[in-house]
Amino acid sequence: MNAIVLAILVMVALCLARVSVVFSLVVAALIGGLWAGMSVEQVIGAFNDGLGGGATVALAYATLGAFAVALSRTGITDLVANKALGWVGTRREPGQLGGVKWLIFGALIIVGAASGTVVPVHIAFIPILVPPLLGLMSMLKLDRRAVACVITFSITIMYMTTPVGFGTIFLNDILTNSVNQAGDGLGMHVTPGMAPKAMLLPALGMVLGLGVAVLFSYRRPRDYQHQQVTVKEQGTPQTRLSRKQLLMIIAAIVGALVVQLSTGSMVLGGLLGFALLSMNGLFKWKDQDDVFTQGMRLMALIGFIMIAASGFAGVMKASGAIPELVAGSGELIGNSPPLAALVMLLVGLFITMGIGSSFSTIPIIAAIYVPLAISFGFSPLATLALVGTAGALGDAGSPASDSTLGPTAGLNADGQHDHIRDSVIPTFIHYNIPLVIFGWIAAQVL
Repeated sequence: MNAIVLAILVMVALCLARVSVVFSLVVAALIGGLWAGMSVEQVIGAFNDGLGGGATVALAYATLGAFAVALSRTGITDLVANKALGWVGTRREPGQLGGVKWLIFGALIIVGAASGTVVPVHIAFIPILVPPLLGLMSMLKLDRRAVACVITFSITIMYMTTPVGFGTIFLNDILTNSVNQAGDGLGMHVTPGMAPKAMLLPALGMVLGLGVAVLFSYRRPRDYQHQQVTVKEQGTPQTRLSRKQLLMIIAAIVGALVVQLSTGSMVLGGLLGFALLSMNGLFKWKDQDDVFTQGMRLMALIGFIMIAASGFAGVMKASGAIPELVAGSGELIGNSPPLAALVMLLVGLFITMGIGSSFSTIPIIAAIYVPLAISFGFSPLATLALVGTAGALGDAGSPASDSTLGPTAGLNADGQHDHIRDSVIPTFIHYNIPLVIFGWIAAQVL
């Protein structure tokens, strides 16, 4: 058995047995490395070398978490939650409450889409905005697995299709550049404008998966215990916002976005947004250290998991098992382009599930997939669709992915939402299967 396949199976099995994700990643990396013929010292060295890659992401999440908490201290999230609860309080008819459910879904999709584009806080908004709404969801008997699918969709679909914010990083800086580097000298060249077109069909698979999740799989009521949930440990947010304060909030959001897009740094964007909010009196100056610390604490678990995932990825790269996995699968392909597309997508699923990030997977697989795609006669658009979809596969459905960790961070604020059973498995089923199908179709028709 290939070392990557074994390591991922071990990680998934441990996670299903309710073992900590961080512990599961460390044990799986050790077993995978030893199976690949590495010594214990080599495994530890590769794991430690890989940790550095996750440190940048963890620091970015910490600063974005501080920015999100600072936004919450302005009272924005409380106003949204209170208006929603007040609006529901006047509507008790079953038909009206059903409309509230779709209002929640629509609002989460809009906010999630904005979090990766115009309000660059990424998943940091989830532990701030979602917990105040859990009481409302419990009253509606809304299945949180459906909510997890909605949130995952909202934070994934934009970077797959729209070259703004995180989409600029994924589509232009990573996908397009990786394909061009791998195709240099082989006659393959793509432009940034081609990437969104290539990812449109795979994105339709995500839309189909979302529809199945909310209309069929999790449409039935599910009972939860109603508990009072709060994410604020100290400090009182604003209850009313003046026009000047609203302008300051908008300036902080726009400034954070501009800095992120111009520098490519989520850390600098989050820091600027936090600084603008703290300097404009939206919360007390003496509370800024507490606000920043609370934001870092809010995202600490996700940061540690991403660091451990980077260590796991470092071991998998050092083991040499990724080229072996692709070469081994190549023996099954023969001369069939349709079968080649399917195998490349499934191999990408396994690799991304282990690494936990589509952004980190693309550079790894592009170097192998692009020459393979050229040899089978795939067009540049089809190659982009294959590499991009193979990277996105597993992002929704990996225990170590921010696309699943984010929803759990918000929905489990009252301890009634299991990460693996209620976030990972539902998103894996409803997004990875359609992505394979629609990614395969894209490879045939583009």
